[in-house]
Amino acid sequence: MRKLVEGVALTTAVAIMPQVARADDTQAWAAATVNVDLGKGWRASNEIVLRTSDARGFYEVENNTMIGFKPTKQVTLWLGYTHDPNYSHGNFTVMEHRFRQQVNVDNFAKVGPVKFSGRVRLEERWREGQNGTAWRLRPYVKATWPVAAKGKIALVASHESFIDLGRTTFQRVDGEERMRNFVGVSAPLGKRLGIEVGYLNQHGFVRGGPDTNDHVGSVALTANF
Repeated sequence: MRKLVEGVALTTAVAIMPQVARADDTQAWAAATVNVDLGKGWRASNEIVLRTSDARGFYEVENNTMIGFKPTKQVTLWLGYTHDPNYSHGNFTVMEHRFRQQVNVDNFAKVGPVKFSGRVRLEERWREGQNGTAWRLRPYVKATWPVAAKGKIALVASHESFIDLGRTTFQRVDGEERMRNFVGVSAPLGKRLGIEVGYLNQHGFVRGGPDTNDHVGSVALTANF
């Protein structure tokens, strides 16, 4: 098992080395999520994400509130609202509002010990003082590989694409605008609390210029009730 984990770590390091060579920014993200089972298939969720970077300092507080319903054991349907003030080095710049719809599918495939889950999210975005509604699609897939503590500690890897559907004054790309790739470890901190830590690369596709890369140290806490 030790050799297996070391092999995965080495493969990950090799995969991200070319990205590091053309780094644009180094960032730190922290997230906290509370999920509550309301009974009869209904769920509520609230997530807060704080983001800071070398280039922009403290630049975002994202608050996502959602209501979900599970029609089956594997599928959850969600509706929600995102309150997203943006900053530059702690100074407020613009307020963004989002209406979010998404479908989550848990454990839709398994390859050996590795389980796959996914999500498709559609967002409508508005910014105060700027015209237009920006539509965006965000498909996401995650692989979980239990490695220790009877499957409670796992290696995780995920990919998410940001696909802009049309242009507005603040959404200037029509098509894939960026992607996020994450590798890390998840583990329980208690009966209802878990943590996920790792490295995330946010790659931006720039038309007519060099692409960008944000190298992010990410930590996320999740509580389930």
